[in-house]
Amino acid sequence: MIELKNISLTFNKNTVYHLSLLKNLSLTINDGDFISVIGSNGAGKSTLMNICAGSLFPDEGEIYIEGKNVTKQREHVRAKYIGRVFQDPKTGTCPDMSIRENLSIAYNKTKSFNLSKGVERKNEAFFLDQLKTFKLGLEDFINVEAGTLSGGQRQALSLIMATVAGPKLLLLDEHTAALDPVTSKNVMEMTKEIVTARNITTLMITHNLNYAIEYGNRLMLMHKGGVIFDVSGNEKKKLTKHVLMDIFTQSVPDGEMSDVMAFV
Repeated sequence: MIELKNISLTFNKNTVYHLSLLKNLSLTINDGDFISVIGSNGAGKSTLMNICAGSLFPDEGEIYIEGKNVTKQREHVRAKYIGRVFQDPKTGTCPDMSIRENLSIAYNKTKSFNLSKGVERKNEAFFLDQLKTFKLGLEDFINVEAGTLSGGQRQALSLIMATVAGPKLLLLDEHTAALDPVTSKNVMEMTKEIVTARNITTLMITHNLNYAIEYGNRLMLMHKGGVIFDVSGNEKKKLTKHVLMDIFTQSVPDGEMSDVMAFV
């Protein structure tokens, strides 16, 4: 599905603020992979996601999606086949538009625009079915402005919006970090259900080791711009948070411990 070849990215080259975010990173993401990405702050997790989304361009290397070179393709073009949910529930929705209008925008992003109505009533039954799936009662508020929803409801709406048009790739950037534990778990279960049912290739950044182990078929640990541990299948199923912590501490030099250890 996705291949990154020798990707490197450095900020503030040739200055005292020189910062290498990715270093000659090569990575193959298979069709249907659900990958949990963990690592220290500054490890390159969000940079990797931004590179995939087209928010950032690498200094060196190439990116392929389904065999097509998209290295220079801009973010708004890639958005036609990439869905993304951010950490802040306010980021993924337009607060002054209704749930129906938000879903319409997301649903139509892969289509050409003309002078017809942006919000078509014929799609409302489809939107209601999408909302009912998650049993949050959002279908009863389809004409309510998104800004009036709770954080968990907005994040659930963001997740539906990110997947309603059938993306090839779903990017989840700590999408439960701002939620309370109960809502966070509910959103994770929603995520699992959507990704599994629709076989969406997914990258999920998380600082929660339990979530990293429990969800997805593959886990990657990043540090200083590279992947230092990559496990999938039965090996991943055998992981425990204590084993994962041991792998991290053995891979990272003394004095470079991470906040990832706090979320156990």
